[in-house]
Amino acid sequence: MKTRHFAQLFALSALWGASFLFIRIASPVLGPLVMAEIRVALASLVLWIAMRAAGESIQRRWWRELFIVGALSVALPFALFSWAGLHLPAGYMALLNVSAVLFGTLFAAWLREDTLTARKLLGCVCGFAGVGMVVQLGPVQLSLPVVLAALACVTAAACYGLCTPLMKRATTRIPTLTIAAGSHMTSALLLLAPAAATLPQARFSWGAAMAVLVMGVVTSGGAFWMHLRIIKQVSPVAAMAPTFLIPLFGLAWGWIFLGEPMGSGLWLGGALVLLAAALVTGFNPVARLWQALSGSDAARP
Repeated sequence: MKTRHFAQLFALSALWGASFLFIRIASPVLGPLVMAEIRVALASLVLWIAMRAAGESIQRRWWRELFIVGALSVALPFALFSWAGLHLPAGYMALLNVSAVLFGTLFAAWLREDTLTARKLLGCVCGFAGVGMVVQLGPVQLSLPVVLAALACVTAAACYGLCTPLMKRATTRIPTLTIAAGSHMTSALLLLAPAAATLPQARFSWGAAMAVLVMGVVTSGGAFWMHLRIIKQVSPVAAMAPTFLIPLFGLAWGWIFLGEPMGSGLWLGGALVLLAAALVTGFNPVARLWQALSGSDAARP
């Protein structure tokens, strides 16, 4: 993995980690399905404008594939995490999201889009151990809604893991911007009827409106397109590296803005998470630094 790809994945981690903060702000006010629909609709509009500006269009033969990608990578995960945000802290949701890497590693190997190596499995183990140390949120009262919310997060993570190799395949035939726009458009249609049914219960606040606006334009529209562009250049498992870093940002944003507790294992856990990202992606910062100091051409991003 090149240095610029790793830097872009790190930036995506910060953006997606903030999504859990915005979900906690907006979901209780607007309702999970209304929030998810507005978020997807805003992203669809932004990506459609960008697609048209780039002179691209969606061909009829692509819609079936875009529907599958949209359902697995946008509609289902957004709806599930939005509902989980009613019951779980932001950092807790970010922690459960890490399971996407494990699912993605297995799915990518099953679909023969990537190889399952001992290094990648070790990276998964380090990642789970690291986030376990980082996210010590204190006692969460065990109840049926909490258990169901945790299962919703794991199911959403499984959708992400399954869809990543499928998106990798799609990038070989369809422009990345078209995939981003088309998958969000189909997701907006899938969520429209459920969101309309719950619209009478929705409330409004400026904080919730701003949270959904940022999610739709930045963390969904722009970040999704950036992720697809990276997927085209790296392996599916490497493209999921931000999943290990998201809990660090999800925990930090929740602590800063919502007062959620920060675990005592931050530093050791953070080091393990970074090690996990390096193992899964194959990015070796020490080797990159040595190449840069020695003036090797391989150090050029």
